[in-house]
Amino acid sequence: QVQLVESGGGLVQAGGSLRLSCVASGSIFSINVMGWYRQAPGKQRELVATITSGGRTNFADSGKGRFTISRDNAKRTVFLQMNSLKPEDTAVYYCNANVRPAIVGGSKDYWGQGTQVTVSS
Repeated sequence: QVQLVESGGGLVQAGGSLRLSCVASGSIFSINVMGWYRQAPGKQRELVATITSGGRTNFADSGKGRFTISRDNAKRTVFLQMNSLKPEDTAVYYCNANVRPAIVGGSKDYWGQGTQVTVSS
């Protein structure tokens, strides 16, 4: 089994910054893509940013220029640095990882429990 544990959420004023972290543990042979998604009340879960094991990144338009994603492969950790936060960034942020649990066989997506980010105006 694989567990993803997020941390770093909280309450911040508009214009402020937060850094989210997510650590993967459990039965892991390798991790392909890791990423962050968010879900605001009454809305569908949406992509924030992803990063491959080689460091290639992808961002939703909403975060371009404000958010940075990075990862430490040795520590199985992904980070999301969020700057210039806006009230519309308020949501529960979920970590996602595409994990290959063994040297043979396929991979599977896993999700963290989510961390609340609230941006006040």
